[in-house]
Amino acid sequence: MKKNNHPVEGPDGLVYTARLPLSSATLNWLADLIRGHCKKIRSRWRALPAGKIAAIVLAVLRCDQRPGDLAGGNGIHRTTVTRWVREVVGLLAARAPRLDRALKKITRTGGGVVLLDGSLIRTRRRTGKENRKNYSGKSKCHGLLVIALTDDRGRLLWVSAARPGRTSEITACRHDRLTVRLRAAGLGAIADLGFVGLDDSSSDADPAVITGYKAARNRPLTRGQKLSNKALAAVRAPVEHGFAHLKNWRVLGKVRTDPKWATALVRALLVLTNREVSR
Repeated sequence: MKKNNHPVEGPDGLVYTARLPLSSATLNWLADLIRGHCKKIRSRWRALPAGKIAAIVLAVLRCDQRPGDLAGGNGIHRTTVTRWVREVVGLLAARAPRLDRALKKITRTGGGVVLLDGSLIRTRRRTGKENRKNYSGKSKCHGLLVIALTDDRGRLLWVSAARPGRTSEITACRHDRLTVRLRAAGLGAIADLGFVGLDDSSSDADPAVITGYKAARNRPLTRGQKLSNKALAAVRAPVEHGFAHLKNWRVLGKVRTDPKWATALVRALLVLTNREVSR
């Protein structure tokens, strides 16, 4: 007997229109970047124009839309969308500022202090011995640690490479030789209590990283130390705004791709975030 069971949504599926919460200036800038790249590599033909490709990539990054859903609505294959996303992320990541250049830029503009903080980007839980390093005992979840620097108004200046979640913030900063580069640029950094012990310079030198006071079990904080911690917390509050702008890109809600690709993804989103915030 022949079965005629058709899917409920029909043979072609349903297509809907959604709003992309980004400025047209960002879309046009990204489209021009794609056109320039296609001209550079002499790519004469694409399945869709550069403006449409830019909109699809931004939908994946901003709204975490599935490539398969976007492919079906635009008449292309899912792997084509994935290839476009990786290509654009690589172009954007190459434009991300390096640490030494970001510090020199702050020095040229007359700034003397940057804000330092770290954040965990959650990843999908994977089994296997090689993925145990991504589990963060502090946050009780799998993720990747990212260190960021912002100016005194919370604008992102630099983000580090994404490292396994079990890495401490101090270890990540020492891997990037952050205190050495801060001293070379003549800058100081304000950080939270998670960075206590990062600056291990001599007592005669000015501190490169300024943190608050930690209370011990048998040594509570004095009133002056509590007031100092409160003042530092007020100064470093804008760094949380910088991370909030970065995590507005919903693709970082839970990274489902290879963690090795997360560094390029975060740096690409840094470039897009600065375009959106500074417009």
